[in-house]
Amino acid sequence: MSSDHVFYDSLLDVVPVLPVVVVHRVEDAVDIARALAAGGLPAIELTLRTPVALDAIEAVATAVPDVLVGAGTVVTPGQAKQAHDAGAQFLVSPGSTPTLLGAMRETGLPFLPGVATVSEVLAVLESGQTEMKLFPAEASGGRAFLSSVASPVPAARFCPTGGVTAASASDYLALPNVGCVGGSWLTPGDLVAARAWDAITDLAEEAAALG
Repeated sequence: MSSDHVFYDSLLDVVPVLPVVVVHRVEDAVDIARALAAGGLPAIELTLRTPVALDAIEAVATAVPDVLVGAGTVVTPGQAKQAHDAGAQFLVSPGSTPTLLGAMRETGLPFLPGVATVSEVLAVLESGQTEMKLFPAEASGGRAFLSSVASPVPAARFCPTGGVTAASASDYLALPNVGCVGGSWLTPGDLVAARAWDAITDLAEEAAALG
């Protein structure tokens, strides 16, 4: 992690809504990052779901140094290293295995491993990691699940992602074990295609206000 961004104690405390973004053009990633930052969300999770994702991470890291850029949908040890080498400042995975946990830890970057069951939460805690991503949040029980595990597993803190909406985000954020939520609604495809960056900034402002 670059020293420029050691201004937070936890990945879960940087922004109330972590934008989860799928990019198809590298240049869009830079504009999206700037639009989100202008709205008060200086962090972006670029998912490794498209061929340009690693180049987009590198572009944002270079062109928008004030934005914390991370790699999402990390599913293999190789991707963890590739994301690190591209300039990612944090990693997010949809699930977690011992091998993947080890690979993400070896990068030296902060990371949020994905969990969907109590046993997976315990396995991540046993690995020494207390912060994790609940995915897919709504399909895995959502707020009811998180509320239920808060008492028996108080050490675990979450970023629920998957099915969280602008309407439900505040209810998630009200839970004691939720630090932030992952939001894909901030960069809808039609706005990106139209290069409607001001509209994305408006969505970011609404999400930032949830914090």
